[in-house]
Amino acid sequence: MKRVLLLATTTGYQTRSFDEAAVRLGVELVFGLDRCRQLDNPWGDRALAVRYYDDPRSVDAIVSAARDGAISGVLALGDRPTVLAARAARVLGLPFHSPESAAASRNKLVTRERLRGAGLPVPWFAAADAAADPHILARQVPFPCVVKPLALSGSRGVIRANGAAAFVAAFERLRRILQAPDVRTMKDPALQEILVERFIPGVEFAVEGLMHHGTLQVLAVFDKPEPLDGPFFEETMYVTPSAAAAQTQQRITDAIVGACAALGLRHGPVHAECRVNPDGVFVLEVAARPIGGLCARALRMTDGNAPVVPFEELLLRHALGEEVRGWRREPCASGVMMIPIPRGGVYRGVRGEDRARAVRLVEEVLITAKPDQHLVPLPEGASYLGFAFARGDSGREVLNALREAHGHLAFQIDREWPIAAPAPVSPAER
Repeated sequence: MKRVLLLATTTGYQTRSFDEAAVRLGVELVFGLDRCRQLDNPWGDRALAVRYYDDPRSVDAIVSAARDGAISGVLALGDRPTVLAARAARVLGLPFHSPESAAASRNKLVTRERLRGAGLPVPWFAAADAAADPHILARQVPFPCVVKPLALSGSRGVIRANGAAAFVAAFERLRRILQAPDVRTMKDPALQEILVERFIPGVEFAVEGLMHHGTLQVLAVFDKPEPLDGPFFEETMYVTPSAAAAQTQQRITDAIVGACAALGLRHGPVHAECRVNPDGVFVLEVAARPIGGLCARALRMTDGNAPVVPFEELLLRHALGEEVRGWRREPCASGVMMIPIPRGGVYRGVRGEDRARAVRLVEEVLITAKPDQHLVPLPEGASYLGFAFARGDSGREVLNALREAHGHLAFQIDREWPIAAPAPVSPAER
């Protein structure tokens, strides 16, 4: 039985989908997760305990696991595992993106510098120490601008500022986010800096692809129909095929090809984001991993002969070295809605799920939030309430179905009340 190393985080949604695909293919998955080394296999998956801030020790654990049975392929889910996956692949002698390219794609500042060096369109940008005085910086930046953490994902901490006062508030807010316990435990030196760049107007797209030893195979171009103009940038809708003109889609593909070359990405999944306006195609990022979370369920693939299969199966085949360049996305339109958190508080439940699922073309509505869960919206948060999926003859039909389904959902989120400190007691009252 062939074995694939799958590196992920314990908060990821996607591991179960890969497990199901591996069973269909007769492949064994070797999970590497960032969980406590002291726990004795509580989930029954025999996963390796790895640390994404400690590559040498984690690579040693992976090499040790490879002695128990050869590992034939490597995959990374989410941004944090990509560099370790690349280092492991190099040690194991497996094709994958290089550690240097994976590290470059993970760092927004390095990405900007590489794209600029390759002559690709980039906005004005500069890096600032997270401890810098934003009042001084506000006199040096163009507006509107966007402040970003260098190494967080999912639009977490990304804030637009239209003027000096808004910039100071955004910078200080991001600085507080970077001090959050879950961020500090990442131990990523890149999070000591903040990227400031000119806001890029335009229409945003996502591109899903596979690199084959330096050649990009585009699997899907997603429209993002909801405006992403700030002040925060919560993604909600992905719909494919894109409604953009063929010429525009070719320009997007050309830009992503150039960005992959500039970053040095050569073999493995890539997920790219870009904005298109009259000045060109501005690549926001190219990640050395596939589309995140449950969004992958919006993609089903076929080789033209067999029935459609989940995207995860294609990724496993590619990781194992199979020839997959003849595979294509299914012919129908599809889309996913990442259900946003409307406000912070304590999640109690949802009404209207049955009506949402009954909407024509809607295939699935999954509420991933759990009762009594503390909900934190963007820019501080990094999760969604759930996901809705639809398929149909056209992207417009799919989009309308997702919007209608969302309209049936009524979420109960209780406000959190601050706990007041007890009033001081005077000596006479004691």
